[in-house]
Amino acid sequence: MKIKILICILTVIGLQSCRQKSEVKTFFISHNAQQSHPVHKGIVKLQEELEKKSNGKLVVKIFPDAQLGSEREVLELLQIGSVAIAKVSAATLSNFVPEYNVLAIPYIFRDKAHKFKVLEGTVGKEILEKGSDSWLRGLCYYDAGSRSFYTKSKAIRTPDDLKGLKIRVMNDQMSINMVNALGGSATPMAYGELYTAIQQGVVDGAENNAPSFVSSNHYEVSKYYTLDEHASVPDVLVVSTKWWDTLTEEEQQWLQEAADTSAEAQKEFWRLSVLESMETAKAAGVEVIVPDKSLFAVKTESVLENFIANYPNLAPLVNRIKAVE
Repeated sequence: MKIKILICILTVIGLQSCRQKSEVKTFFISHNAQQSHPVHKGIVKLQEELEKKSNGKLVVKIFPDAQLGSEREVLELLQIGSVAIAKVSAATLSNFVPEYNVLAIPYIFRDKAHKFKVLEGTVGKEILEKGSDSWLRGLCYYDAGSRSFYTKSKAIRTPDDLKGLKIRVMNDQMSINMVNALGGSATPMAYGELYTAIQQGVVDGAENNAPSFVSSNHYEVSKYYTLDEHASVPDVLVVSTKWWDTLTEEEQQWLQEAADTSAEAQKEFWRLSVLESMETAKAAGVEVIVPDKSLFAVKTESVLENFIANYPNLAPLVNRIKAVE
């Protein structure tokens, strides 16, 4: 991986030196999704829009499938200016910009409409700007849907059904606290190990959005999918401020407009992907359960209380999000 990243850096340096001889600026965008994923389709839309707006002066080269490294590794490359833009989860970005932690609080968003009013309004834009202090300026949010529980052999209809179940979570304290608050046993585990772990009964289930549930083939070994939608952590398109500052004001405007257009397109790509994924899961015999989400929300209130206790300076941000109508 280190050799791959070194080659990437040297390549970028070579491209930057060539800029002195040409008006064309070529830059890299990295993400960890497959080319069939809504994220990649959204970034292709950005590529098309930006090259059109700039009349070919700004050229995008896309590196999908984590070719340039993990999300954290790529963010570090952005900080030194070796990669221009990356799509990362707000959860990963929270390691650099604490404000993004707020977006991972269970049921912080009342529904999808509220989520986008927050993200696309004043509060969301302020959070994007916060990253500039860490050389990571947010351009826009991409839809990553909502995370819900799926299990192998026991349906989850109420929080009580989680009691005694081992549920795989990301190695993230918020996720761990959330599952434990609901009565389950949070079990951090590498994503690549999860299929076998469910199949062999090492864990009883996990939680994720519908496209990930299907693309990972976890629907083959999990026969219940409960749409409790406990978390709606967005993805973020992030630009290196060291690269951003090399652009003219006009070029910055082109990029921001292209990013905003791509975000709207990606939302539709995501919606269609969710519909397709749900059809695939149901056709395979997965029972889709729509529970009373308020029962889960009440049980996870302690997660918010614990978060505020640890991050009292972020309490005003939480209140502002809740106040958005």
